[in-house]
Parts: sequence; structure tokens; C-alpha cells
Amino acid sequence: MASNHIQPGKVIDWVANATVTANTVVVIGKILGVALADIASGATGPVQIEGVFRVPKVSGAVIAQGENLVWDASAAAFDDNAATPATGDVSGGSAVAFEAAGNGVTTLAVKFTGIPGTVA
Repeated sequence: MASNHIQPGKVIDWVANATVTANTVVVIGKILGVALADIASGATGPVQIEGVFRVPKVSGAVIAQGENLVWDASAAAFDDNAATPATGDVSGGSAVAFEAAGNGVTTLAVKFTGIPGTVA
């Protein structure tokens, strides 16, 4: 094994700029992840940046399985790729729909890729 290996890289230690509860989507630079524990403001906690999680979805969005998603920062939910990103939103390949979800559905299984997206 390489002597400089640190970890597989699916979980990153992150310093919270505000209090975050477990299972909350967080933005780390251009990467999306899910807090694995409650993290107090200024404290360091684990955020998983790869894997599939059930997370909030914009109710009116119609999402196809495999679609790249937009993290809508103001709604704190994922939107479809037709959404126009606003300031703070993350788009690109950071998150992909693991399942389809239609109008009125408020949660969605999302594959977090660990790939940096584009922050508006």
C-alpha cells in the first residue's frame, strides 16, 4: 500500500460556518455532500461527498433518473437541470438523480459524485 494514502476520500472533515444538523446537504466549495452528524458552528464534522442519500427536492420539479441536478441554495432542495441557477446554487455533475421523481414529490434519492460543480 502507498505510504502517503490518507483515506478513500468519500468523507471529508469540514468546518461548519453555521450549525448544521445530520442528514443536511452542505456545499463545500464546489462540492456537495451530506453531513453525517450534527456539526456546531466553527466545529469540524464529517461530510460524505460520495454515495446515495434521500434529500429534499423542489416540489414542482420533474426529474428523470440519471439527470444532473441543481442544488437550489435558497430552497435548500434539488431542482431539475432546466432550472436557472441563482447565486449560491450548485449545478453540473456534483449530484445526479438516482431515481425519477415527479411534480408534488418533496424528496429524492440523489447520487453525490464528489465531482466539483459550478457555483452561481
